[in-house]
Amino acid sequence: MPATDTSGLMDGKEFRESLKKYKPTVYVDGQLIESVVDAPSLQPGINAMAVTYDFAHDPAMAPLMLAKQTVSGKTVNRMLHIDESAGDLLNKLEAVRVLCQETGCAQRYLAHDALGGILQAVSKIDDAKGSTEYTSKFAAYLQRVQDEDLTLGIAMTDAKGDRSKRPNQQLNQDVYVHILERNAKGIVITGTKAIVTGAPYVHEFLVMPSRNMREDDADFAVCCAVPVDAPGITIVSRPAGRPGEPEHGAPLFSRKYGQATGVVIFDKVFVPWDRVFLSGEWEFSGDITYNYATHHRHSCIGARAGFGDLLIGAGILMCEANGLDPNKKANLRDPMVELIKITEGFYACGVAASVYAVQDPYSKTFIPDPVSSNIGKLLLSTQSYDMHR
Repeated sequence: MPATDTSGLMDGKEFRESLKKYKPTVYVDGQLIESVVDAPSLQPGINAMAVTYDFAHDPAMAPLMLAKQTVSGKTVNRMLHIDESAGDLLNKLEAVRVLCQETGCAQRYLAHDALGGILQAVSKIDDAKGSTEYTSKFAAYLQRVQDEDLTLGIAMTDAKGDRSKRPNQQLNQDVYVHILERNAKGIVITGTKAIVTGAPYVHEFLVMPSRNMREDDADFAVCCAVPVDAPGITIVSRPAGRPGEPEHGAPLFSRKYGQATGVVIFDKVFVPWDRVFLSGEWEFSGDITYNYATHHRHSCIGARAGFGDLLIGAGILMCEANGLDPNKKANLRDPMVELIKITEGFYACGVAASVYAVQDPYSKTFIPDPVSSNIGKLLLSTQSYDMHR
């Protein structure tokens, strides 16, 4: 069980205050947002993210929400922890489920998935190069993220443009984020990332390649960390609430939590070398993408199980509101059993992926079994429609 010392870790209120230190350029529905923290259209997303901070201070949640990092000896938020055992993966899976039982989608677990995936990749690069350059830079960055208890947005999916063409073949190459310039101080990147979860209300972005690159795509093989308000970044986002719902009114559950997704435009953004973890090593771009996807599919299983629990609870409440007892009526009981079967079925794949985890030979961290993770992801993706029906 991890230590329960939460000193240095933010709570939800402190998370909101921390966002005031940043001045990102954000547009929602065409309107420039002067203050992310005060924008009604983004409150549901900020509320959901804040839960990941508040749960870390709940003593009953400590075994799930906190983890002790061996390298530093410090207690960190589970959403920023690097998995050191199969038990860590089980705890992360359950932590994500519990968070999503409350919020529908906790969003912050994407940071966990990206940090683990990048560490694996940079360790492999340095092993191949006989160097420690990338690993040491990333370790220092990871330490700062954990110490400051930051929230990270994952800028991975490129706009792509003509999908029949490779990045270097695009008429408008800005549909992929790429390196424009390298100098003694760092790199300059330009391009567009789409579907960035929580983009307006994170502290930093982790920029990652979205596909396996070839040698002629070397400038597109870039991985780095940039503050959300770095000069040259513009975020165009949808509201964090449910589409069509008013921002004000009664505090309905459906209005309490939500998530924003944004397009992040990088216009000649400077990134210092100590924040660059891949800069043209095209042979390893696919490693970052694959590693992240494996971790993320494992996390998605926990997230969708939490959402499944919400659907089950909503179904029972609807029965009770109509004066009906599912235990006595088969036409109500059978669909509830089906919901439970679906949810626990794909969640079992997440458990299997944790139990059969493998240790990465380069970083020595643990990764979920890819086969079980992918099967769980396939099941939840297809059966979600059955759950709604």
